Amino acid sequence: MTYVDVNGTTLHYEDEGTGRPLLLLHGWATSGRVWGAQLPDLVRDHRVVTVDWRGCGRSARPARGNTIDGVVADLVALVGALRLDRPVVVGSSIAGVFATELGARHPELVAGVVPVDGPAYWPSTMPGLLGGPVEGLRRDRAGTVAGWVPEWYAPGTHPALIDWTVRQVLDSGVYVDDQLPAFASYDPRPLLPGLRVPVHYIHGELDPQIPLDVARTCAALTPGAGVSVIAGAGHLPHQERPAEFTAALRAALAQMPPAPAVG
Repeated sequence: MTYVDVNGTTLHYEDEGTGRPLLLLHGWATSGRVWGAQLPDLVRDHRVVTVDWRGCGRSARPARGNTIDGVVADLVALVGALRLDRPVVVGSSIAGVFATELGARHPELVAGVVPVDGPAYWPSTMPGLLGGPVEGLRRDRAGTVAGWVPEWYAPGTHPALIDWTVRQVLDSGVYVDDQLPAFASYDPRPLLPGLRVPVHYIHGELDPQIPLDVARTCAALTPGAGVSVIAGAGHLPHQERPAEFTAALRAALAQMPPAPAVG
């Protein structure tokens, strides 16, 4: 196992392959293992780094730093520590926010951003979307997770995939819950027109948590951005429709220059 110390905590990561670098970021309370279906294809011609961000997977579980700013700072330190040469950063769910913020704050560090079913502004317009789960996690963590996670997936998803996700979330540290309330007021729309890195949105057609129109709205505000829709997929298309997702990601990467100029 490989670990790196950043900002007072320890992150687990995996680093495989050679070629154009990719940094794959998992969603809330899961782990880098969620990208397992993509790795055999991508490592053939990319350097692929997956990381368990603080509080998740095999990383440390600190009580502090579980914020948007904290995770973005971890990513900046990780890119430097691993000497990643301007990776394309792919972020699932709330990690789509982390990836977007990294691109906005540090365009010199990344070659592109791919939010995957990112929440963007949607939770700020739907207070009950996260408010209920946040309160439920305090009262009955296991019951809340068992009831909430199935809602992330499209109808017909294999129960084994849902159960595996539930186990990952329950294994995460309780302090990752601190990330969720921030999204009650988070709205990236004002910053999107000023992004200076290529962005491509990938979204599950049937996402029951974040509507497809959210990705389309964000793409319309983001210079040069496009949207790829994964038919039949819910909130986690890289797990639900892995072959289709990998093809969409490769198509998006082909449209992004390896090292866009940053003025």
